[in-house]
Amino acid sequence: MSGSEGKSSSRWIPLESNPEVLTEWAVKAGLVPTQAHFEDIYGLDTELLGMVSQPVKAVILLFPITAAYEQKRREEDERIETQGQHAIDPTVFWMKQTISNACGTMALLHALINSDVTFRPDSPIEKFIEMCKDITPLERAKILETTPLFADIHADAASGGQTAVPTDLDTDLHFTCFVQAPSPPAREDGTPATSEQMRVLELDGRRAGPVDRGQCKDFLKDVAKIVKDNYIAHTASMQFSLIALSGGPALD
Repeated sequence: MSGSEGKSSSRWIPLESNPEVLTEWAVKAGLVPTQAHFEDIYGLDTELLGMVSQPVKAVILLFPITAAYEQKRREEDERIETQGQHAIDPTVFWMKQTISNACGTMALLHALINSDVTFRPDSPIEKFIEMCKDITPLERAKILETTPLFADIHADAASGGQTAVPTDLDTDLHFTCFVQAPSPPAREDGTPATSEQMRVLELDGRRAGPVDRGQCKDFLKDVAKIVKDNYIAHTASMQFSLIALSGGPALD
């Protein structure tokens, strides 16, 4: 899906929602493959969620953009701006999306950078993290526009999936990402966050900022409920896909 505020003229090929494609992207970007991998979430009921490798560090959702969703997104962003929301951990990495069809790379960056995984020294993602320190989300987006660090990785991943590269690059499908983070007081106090202090955050570069989705009790089950209530319940479309970033190497 295209970017929003500060939109650039750049347009990338959409990524396929495929765990092998996302894992390949992540490893090329710098993920140590023994640390984590992406795998499909085949359904939202308890039995199917139980098949997902634990620990789940992040979840990437592909969903259809509809008029109803766009209205709901705008209303929610306006409500957060005027009424506020639960405080967001200031160390959470978030950036704006300005490149059309870069939402897959945006979701991958949000998932990986906000998870406790190891990156290779001097890898593209390590360099990007260093470049993005102490700058605004929009300035981070400008770096993504101008740096060659991820454009080639994205292009290789987009052309390496199971489906043919589309000739029409306009798409109404969009990636977003869910991560877990401690409430700010726990981080500031230097004490480990309890389950009552952990929060589920949605990170989407088309939004006005990170969105707090509530207390995190069981991350994967919490995300499943959020997706049901906020996405699936508002459309008859079946164009949904969920992929988990799970700890440990990929299973053969």
